[in-house]
Amino acid sequence: MKLIKSLHLKSGEEIELIKISGLVENSKNILIIGVFHGEEPQGYYAVKNYLNNVIKNNSFKNNVYFIPCLNPDGMEKNERKNCNGVDLNRNFPTKNWELSETNSDYFGGKEPASEEETKFVIEIISEIKPDFILTLHSPYAVVNYDGPGTDVAEIISKLSDYPVQSDIGYPTPGSFGTYCGVERNIPVITLEYSDTENLNSIFEKSNKVFDWLIKEY
Repeated sequence: MKLIKSLHLKSGEEIELIKISGLVENSKNILIIGVFHGEEPQGYYAVKNYLNNVIKNNSFKNNVYFIPCLNPDGMEKNERKNCNGVDLNRNFPTKNWELSETNSDYFGGKEPASEEETKFVIEIISEIKPDFILTLHSPYAVVNYDGPGTDVAEIISKLSDYPVQSDIGYPTPGSFGTYCGVERNIPVITLEYSDTENLNSIFEKSNKVFDWLIKEY
């Protein structure tokens, strides 16, 4: 386990990219991202619990890159958007990005990829060329997917006991799933935790999913 890259935000907060190296030839590159939205901290706790308490006892097949928290400013304030009032999951340079009202909860920035956090993720995608991406959200208690992710979504559904839901139910212009899954054909799974679920249950489900991605995918 190694910190291989970090971004120091203008606010003073830091975003970390942590790598666990696979032990076999032709290991897949897997990217796991927590806390796009600051009021959804479950992914941060799940990743930290895994890295601190579980990973030491495992052997690894694949290279796994963790961003425990993409939006530390939002998490600090328990707010969806970052310190500039931008929803990071609407800020990616997709074909369907659109300018929205600045006071909207879904404000995607004044232009695509305007935010430090977004640029950081785009840079990582370019560098590591992930074969698979898992993002950690709440509160819908479903497994959502973008791009060619149907088969993996079914497996993660069984591991997490959440149903697969292909459509989240509302438009998501400028989303990360569209940027990577739809437009770049990378399987992207969104694991949506329940916001009423206790952390021990979330840890148990997350550990199963992370273990499967590291050892078997």
